[in-house]
Amino acid sequence: METAHVLVAADKFKGSLTAVQVAERVTAGLRRVVPGVRVETLPVADGGDGTVAAAVAAGFERREARVTGPLGDPVTAAYAVRDTTAVVEMAEASGLQHLPAGEFAPLTATTYGSGELLAAALDAGARTIVFGVGGSATNDGGAGMLAALGARFLDGDGNPVGPGGAALAGLAEADLSGLDPRLADVDLILASDVDNPLTGPKGAPEVYGRQKGATEDDIAVLDAALAHYASLLGPETAELPGAGAAGGIGYGALVALGARFRPGIDVMLDVLGFAPALARATLVVTGEGSLDEQTLHGKAPAGVAAAARAAGVQTVAVCGRLALPPEALAGSGISRAYALTDLEPDPAVCMAQAGPLLERAAEAIARDFLS
Repeated sequence: METAHVLVAADKFKGSLTAVQVAERVTAGLRRVVPGVRVETLPVADGGDGTVAAAVAAGFERREARVTGPLGDPVTAAYAVRDTTAVVEMAEASGLQHLPAGEFAPLTATTYGSGELLAAALDAGARTIVFGVGGSATNDGGAGMLAALGARFLDGDGNPVGPGGAALAGLAEADLSGLDPRLADVDLILASDVDNPLTGPKGAPEVYGRQKGATEDDIAVLDAALAHYASLLGPETAELPGAGAAGGIGYGALVALGARFRPGIDVMLDVLGFAPALARATLVVTGEGSLDEQTLHGKAPAGVAAAARAAGVQTVAVCGRLALPPEALAGSGISRAYALTDLEPDPAVCMAQAGPLLERAAEAIARDFLS
């Protein structure tokens, strides 16, 4: 029998464990049952929060920049660099994590800091930028980002419009002539698990506005303002997949920065070196906090399982909670899923004890697949 070589390629368990911690706990559990098993870890992310951390775990250098947060206050944001490739995560600059608990600003939050973070990557010599978008606090169509990179957005009196999506209703002129010329020579990859258009019933405000604190009235205001903004910059681009990502920052990147959209997990698997790691593996362990219907639509475990299945390598998953039937799991290429809630049904206890519980789940994987 060939020697087992397990590749642990899981995303974070949001709110309890980082992707790196998930890998550590799974490794510990596997080795408790099969002490000599070869385990290789490759924490993964799909473009949302945790993307820079995954790149750093794969050998990228972590850098920091002081940028403008979503409310206009300065924040420290991280990005990652290796050779001439940078990984930039918009949530580091413009994410919900920068808002005080219980405070939202759906109408006025800005992506200006995300533009500053892209500029920092350019300053670092990046020729390829993987721009992971997700977890945003914003709904400004990327206008703030573009302004930080040299664009000008003016009202009828020739003054700059205010920050946030709502102010775009008063936009009279969009001048992109001042955009940083270095952008023309960069391959900018928009990495997202979201393929929504900018506006309309499947657009950014309607689908994602509520989780950023938007009321029904706010959503109507934002949708109209973003439609007006797109009418000046390029309405056809607003319909493209990914335009609605992260409050429309995808649109700004596509229409003005020459970005090309790719599913976030596909980009990250390339960047992280998943293919050579997979070639060494006899079993893959993937996972995330909740395996549910969303998982099947471009989330990290689905991307990992699809790649493993194409290579003929069996995949199992770990998760906090499981909300998919066995046939859906099998259809995605996952042979079996191990949920922490099967070991501890109380959700609060389960999250608090996620680490030890995950080790127990990994012991079960070792008994079922390695012994």
